[in-house]
Amino acid sequence: MSLRIIATGGTFDKHYDELTGKLGFAESHLPAVLARTRMTVPVELEQLPLLDSLDMQDADRARVLASCQAAPEKAIVIVHGTDTMPETAAVLGAAALGKSIVLTGSMIPYEIANSDALFNLGCASAAAQILPPGVYVAMNGQIFTWDNVTKNRAAGVFQPL
Repeated sequence: MSLRIIATGGTFDKHYDELTGKLGFAESHLPAVLARTRMTVPVELEQLPLLDSLDMQDADRARVLASCQAAPEKAIVIVHGTDTMPETAAVLGAAALGKSIVLTGSMIPYEIANSDALFNLGCASAAAQILPPGVYVAMNGQIFTWDNVTKNRAAGVFQPL
């Protein structure tokens, strides 16, 4: 089995600009992250335009869907911003692609101390390889189906509806 990882941005891939004190996008962290994980499963990394998920539009979600449709792999992980992850999951879930697709992200950027990014990516990568076809969200050590997940902004966690 091989695994496709699709990078779309989100907090996971943000960089801290010490001059402005703001978070933004530069190069994706994922090539370095994947090297650090030492995964032995073959991985194909696909990088889409990196966006904050609050900036994602229908056309961006259609691009993610098209990437999943075109992927030869049956196991796909999508690194996505947490704010609109359930919306993208719903688009993919409605498409019923016959693949195991797992969306994940992080609450703290990968390059910042105490980030949950590496843990969430590991959880999602394992889940995509063992779950039956469908669309899922992997966050906080839990797996949710695409139609039963929400982000609890007050608690900073994902939970069932």
